[in-house]
Amino acid sequence: MEDSIQKIEQLISALRELQPLKPEYQDILDKKIRLEFNYNSNHIEGNTLTYGETELLLIFGKTTGNHDLREYEEMKAHNVTFEMVKEWAKEMERPLTETDIKDLNRILLVSPYWKEAITPNGQDTMKEIHIGEYKKMPNSVRLQNGEIFHYASPEETPALMGDLIQWYRNEEVKGEMHPANLAALLHYKFVCIHPFDDGNGRISRLLLNYALLKNKLPPVIIKTSDKKNYLFALNQADTGNENAFIEYVLGQLINSLEMNIRAAKGENLEEDGDLLKEISILSKQVSNGNSITKHPKIIYDIFNWFQKTMWSAISDTLSQFKPLFSERKQTRSLNLTGELYEKSNIFPPYDRLTDPSKLKILGNDIYEKEITVITFVETLYGIKAAKGKPEIPIKADLFFNTKEYTLKISIERVVILEKEYKYGEVMVESDIKEFQNMLSKRVLEEIKERIK
Repeated sequence: MEDSIQKIEQLISALRELQPLKPEYQDILDKKIRLEFNYNSNHIEGNTLTYGETELLLIFGKTTGNHDLREYEEMKAHNVTFEMVKEWAKEMERPLTETDIKDLNRILLVSPYWKEAITPNGQDTMKEIHIGEYKKMPNSVRLQNGEIFHYASPEETPALMGDLIQWYRNEEVKGEMHPANLAALLHYKFVCIHPFDDGNGRISRLLLNYALLKNKLPPVIIKTSDKKNYLFALNQADTGNENAFIEYVLGQLINSLEMNIRAAKGENLEEDGDLLKEISILSKQVSNGNSITKHPKIIYDIFNWFQKTMWSAISDTLSQFKPLFSERKQTRSLNLTGELYEKSNIFPPYDRLTDPSKLKILGNDIYEKEITVITFVETLYGIKAAKGKPEIPIKADLFFNTKEYTLKISIERVVILEKEYKYGEVMVESDIKEFQNMLSKRVLEEIKERIK
């Protein structure tokens, strides 16, 4: 451990000589630390967002992929808590409090939820996760060897947390322990208590970095790829060898200092695997985050939904007026980059749609011509006893843009509904029923006008 401390001091001296960093170098370093810490600390706890999805979320505020909403929320919340501890660390006279730690948990976990858990006797169960409060139920964990490990009991937790804060403050004042050792022990002692229902691992790493930053040391990043060594070091501390965990943290701090020195020199901060991360980031950027872009399959899905659900509901609504009309006629048209085609069945079966070699619409391949508008029209002809115009046309247009589509419905060129949707979204059932009511009233008004 003495060798590691000596190495750290040498690196600190080397880094001081390179201060201050050029603004552009500092920006690159800050971005690297922010992304790596948020990504890795959450991944260790099971968050499944990829590195690229993490960058997209934190830098651009956009999401993509198929994940639980909680994973997106917690990744953003984790970034907020990381910024919080950095601000706290700047205030040299500001003491760390239990309220601070509860606030970290409350912000980190976003809102209460239910989670799988293990009872003290090893039975699987579910428990409600309370945020910003110390645990009310034991939070045992099953180890890889099948044994159940018990953290501090709910009854012991408040007193133990009070002791932990007092111990940390006393050690800060004494200044006898190397700051990196103090930070490592703060992390370990917090983990032993495991004071919250959830979020303890992430908070322990936030506290570790708070203690480092408070002493003008750079934050460390415990990578998910090194999770096995990290947990082994914690296990060694559980057996009484706390120095094993301290040594592990010192190693991570050495890595962090070396990265800071490379940044200060303007050297490349890329690591093995970063190319794949960049590819992931780029793929999410070109797909515009969680926004599905226009594509023949997407258009087919919307057409299929509209024909089977929305247009069917419109037809059912118009059917009730059958005794008042002589005839009903339906038409559909497809606009391909300005060229209009009329056909009763615009799209062939889906298996043909997905195979460009099979799909032809009046001799034009759907993949060669961009679909811009699909139009449905139902006309009620021959209003009985009509004194004015004897027909009523009901028209529905689907306008397809790059990132969204618009549904527009009109009667006699008067728009009664116009709404924009993202691709993947459709009108919900309750809104369809509300629209059917409105449509019935409008058609009835049109009929009354014509028979006056």
